Amino acid sequence: MLQAAMIRLGEVDHEINEGYSIIRKYHKTATIFGSARLTPEHPYYKAAYEVAYKLAKKDYAIVTGGGHGIMGAANHGAFDAGGDSIGFNIELPSEQNLNPWTTENFAFSHFAPRKIVMTLFANAYIYFPGGFGTFDELTEIITLIQTGKTARAPVILYGSKFWSKLHEFIVTQLAGELQLISPGDANIYTITDSVDSIIELVEANQTYCDHSPEHAKAEVARQEQQQDTHRPE
Repeated sequence: MLQAAMIRLGEVDHEINEGYSIIRKYHKTATIFGSARLTPEHPYYKAAYEVAYKLAKKDYAIVTGGGHGIMGAANHGAFDAGGDSIGFNIELPSEQNLNPWTTENFAFSHFAPRKIVMTLFANAYIYFPGGFGTFDELTEIITLIQTGKTARAPVILYGSKFWSKLHEFIVTQLAGELQLISPGDANIYTITDSVDSIIELVEANQTYCDHSPEHAKAEVARQEQQQDTHRPE
């Protein structure tokens, strides 16, 4: 059993490195989450497309889980804008396969490294309605920001009709009488129904925008050259 665990840890490490080798190339990124089950006719799908399109036009690389639904909408919007459209897919028995609108992608076998890579150096985390996977990704990011384990960045929830009950639960139950979270923790995220407000919130964050795209590409080339130099024959 120990050997099997060590093999799995090795696979996780490999997947993180593969994902990092992709994400480090990009100057600015915005990660978009949401259900794989929503169709192109749904208003949430159309909004995700619009958000990604507008951000890509402002030189943000769009990062998604690579599937269909909201993920496909976001990749499609970035692709149509002529921008960078990254899909970090995951191999599942059903439901998830890579959408056709990525400019770069990688398929993960494990959820944990995929979540790590999807949140590396993100200038914003944008959540559209989704199921258990979306909630898992949302609560992880909120926890990382709450505990100071990642740089603070906008956490944006699109669709007040969908998210308002969750916010009510957080305020009344988690921040209520039992005080299971600290004052102000419910302000880590923002709920909105405005695509333009999302763009403004994303652009306001400059955490990972202190270098030029040319510098980022040069740094990647330098690191790759160093790896080649030190690689044994």
